Amino acid sequence: MHPLDLVKTRFQIQSSKVHVAGDPHYYTGVFDCMKKMYHSEGFFAFWKGVVPPVLVETPKRAVKFFTFEQYKRFFLFGSPTPTPLTFSLAGLGAGVTEAILVNPFEVVKVSLQANRSNLKEVPSTWAVTKKIISTQGLGFRGLNKGVTATIARNGVFNMVYFGFYHSVKGYLPEYQDPTQEFFRKVGIGFVSGTLASCINIPFDVAKSRIQGPQPVPGEIKYRSTLGSLVIVFKEEGWRALYKGLVPKVMRLGPGGAIMLVVYDYVHSYLVLKFPDN
Repeated sequence: MHPLDLVKTRFQIQSSKVHVAGDPHYYTGVFDCMKKMYHSEGFFAFWKGVVPPVLVETPKRAVKFFTFEQYKRFFLFGSPTPTPLTFSLAGLGAGVTEAILVNPFEVVKVSLQANRSNLKEVPSTWAVTKKIISTQGLGFRGLNKGVTATIARNGVFNMVYFGFYHSVKGYLPEYQDPTQEFFRKVGIGFVSGTLASCINIPFDVAKSRIQGPQPVPGEIKYRSTLGSLVIVFKEEGWRALYKGLVPKVMRLGPGGAIMLVVYDYVHSYLVLKFPDN
């Protein structure tokens, strides 16, 4: 799935205003991007920036699902069972918590993904991390830049993702046949991931612009989440706020389905295995 995430980032940091005919680094579509990357950067370039997400993936998912369950209890508002509002607010809380954890890793990942050099010339993850810390620090201009955009992106995604999945799953009748029930959950999970991706994509674009290379070296153009959204809208139009949507949906549609269905079955198993806990 990582190559699709890289393609998404390349689209999001690409300004619609700058288009030079024949430019090997200007992409017109998903497959055009992949073809040009393959020819100019090599096959393994599709895995640029893969180390940071691999390192944070397990704790990220653990935090997401653990905090979702805790927030779910908090947002019952006296109801004996969770409501759609409960699921949505719990998802929002889980997304915000998750974002704070993953943001430094996202900064390093985007920096590596934005590097268009041949893979042999790209610095290591640790070298990029040290450079960011030494030149920009640990704060909101360094390893934690774009944290508000990450919070908005992850918060909105998980609010829709969890809210839609659990609410719709509760409304649609269950199947007695295990295979049919499995595909029912997969279908709802796929729609959840796709819908959440479509709604949160503008914040993803803002995040990539803030964390990625600035148009003029040494000058910070994209500073805040709202400011970045306004700049992109004014200079490139509303369509630019949806850059990278296709590879994002290709990744998070099926990926979102797999993640929620696995979580659902594991959660049900643990509830049956440890009913008192």
